[in-house]
Amino acid sequence: METDFYKLLGVSRGASDDELKKAYRKLARDLHPDKNPGDAAAEERFKQVTLAYEVLRDPTRRQRYDAYGVEGLRGAGGGGDPFAGAGFGLGDLFEAFFGSAAGFGAAGSRGGRRAGPMRGADAEVSLTLDFEEAVFGVEKEVTVRTAVICGTCDGSGAKPGTSATTCAQCAGVGEVRTVRQSLLGQMVTSRPCPRCNGSGESIASPCESCRGEGRVADHRTLRVTVPAGVDSGIVLRLGDRGAAGPRGGPPGDLYVHLEVRPNARFTRQGNDLVHELHVSVAQAALGVHVGLTTLDGEDEVVVPPGTQTGRVVRLRGNGVPDVNGRGRGDLLVQIVVDTPTSLSPTDERLLRELAAARGEDVDPPDSGLFSKIRSAFK
Repeated sequence: METDFYKLLGVSRGASDDELKKAYRKLARDLHPDKNPGDAAAEERFKQVTLAYEVLRDPTRRQRYDAYGVEGLRGAGGGGDPFAGAGFGLGDLFEAFFGSAAGFGAAGSRGGRRAGPMRGADAEVSLTLDFEEAVFGVEKEVTVRTAVICGTCDGSGAKPGTSATTCAQCAGVGEVRTVRQSLLGQMVTSRPCPRCNGSGESIASPCESCRGEGRVADHRTLRVTVPAGVDSGIVLRLGDRGAAGPRGGPPGDLYVHLEVRPNARFTRQGNDLVHELHVSVAQAALGVHVGLTTLDGEDEVVVPPGTQTGRVVRLRGNGVPDVNGRGRGDLLVQIVVDTPTSLSPTDERLLRELAAARGEDVDPPDSGLFSKIRSAFK
């Protein structure tokens, strides 16, 4: 869904009021539901350009939008939720400005919303995992401060021994409607009832613990099942584990943002693991079997004779499980041949004999004053 209001209207960011009005009127004529009956896409587009115009035509809202984008308009329609969190979208903005069941055309042409408690806000929390926990999966506990059901009134918002009654202002519908004149004629807009906040009920004697909200802010500890194969940046969604809704409304969701600590021996490339294995010149030349402790336990890496630095030995199935259950990656062992930097006289003699046998040219042994000076700085 497009959230660049200037792009929606087809104008530049420095557009004047007249340019905004001209662009909106043209789009509104083309997209109006009366001109496109039964076209849901056109109606949705009409809503978007209407919202864009309503925001940009107001200097205060436009300034806020230019500075902070859509998020800067949070709560621009009034009201507000003390427990509100992330997840504020363009649809929420439309409801904030025009109501949840805004209609177009003749008055009363659209139906009303269903009364009832509002859904709670989504909550977010971060969870840091060890490398092995991310590879194989784990169960962890997270603690999040959010809205929980009030224990005194059990979420009703009414003082114990009392109950809610039908809202007198909206007659239990949960919304109030307004008919106003627009550029295109009469427009019916609806918004949550300000007296009952859209619940359709009024509380004469609010609960003293939650002040009629039906929920209170508190810390809540939850157990999270982390699947095998996750990585940093993955977000787990726990349905109905977010903030409790007001007055018994359904809860929101909990989003768990994962961060994985690095491992000193293994790095990750997708579902493969990478490990550097250092071998000597002799081991690389003659070959060797090297024991290696993997994340699954002990294994053996076969280094063939004549191995060069950069060669990769693949241990299949020793990598990271696919988070969607589609098999498992491999362990890629990258060979690094270490050239000795300090030789004993015996080592040097043997290497020179090897070079001579292979007909290879090497520098003669260091001798004299310059050799001694170089040795003093080693």
